[in-house]
Amino acid sequence: MIAVAGGKGGSGKTTTTLGLARALSRRGELAVAVDADWDLPNLARLASETSDGAATGGNDGRTVVDAARDGFSPDRSGPAVIAAPDDAETVDPAPTFEALRNAVPDDAPTLLDCPAGASPDAAAPLRAADRSLLVTPLRRSALRDAVKTAAVARRLDCPPLGVVAVRASSVPEPVADLLGCPVLGRIPSAAPAPLSDPSVESAYDDLARRLAREHGAERWRVA
Repeated sequence: MIAVAGGKGGSGKTTTTLGLARALSRRGELAVAVDADWDLPNLARLASETSDGAATGGNDGRTVVDAARDGFSPDRSGPAVIAAPDDAETVDPAPTFEALRNAVPDDAPTLLDCPAGASPDAAAPLRAADRSLLVTPLRRSALRDAVKTAAVARRLDCPPLGVVAVRASSVPEPVADLLGCPVLGRIPSAAPAPLSDPSVESAYDDLARRLAREHGAERWRVA
């Protein structure tokens, strides 16, 4: 599992989770996108608002509790989008994410859309995932927070595969050194509906290809 993580709210984690899941699905993967931000869930809503009639993996509306308890069978028509629990306060994250891991087919890349910051809620999906993917704009404050997120991820044995720079026309070389991992993708700015923009879709396709090329030989999931 790969945790899509970042330091601040609004840094592009949810958009990247969904955009990358759709790109993986276009490659024929059994992609799964999971809302792990249980206090401020918006992955399922974003998926619904930006579907434009596109096919889905057949699981929209199913919560992480449903998927962990009952299992599910994603298909290649589009990414399966798994929503946050209906009543998050009653759900223990650690066993739920572990059960979800066991419920997802082994060949399905699984992306976890993480909460911002370094709270216990943000740590739970990082503990569950195998690796992380940092998402950040290139603003100074956002980069400082991304450095903190990278440090937390490493402490929780979820080291970053790399960083995705969002709303960026170019990425200065020092960014990779600052975060201690390679820049895997650059997503251009395309307000107000980035996932409908061809240049953004192409950028996520490039990110999916690079992940598959550099990490496809591993048994990896995106969380």
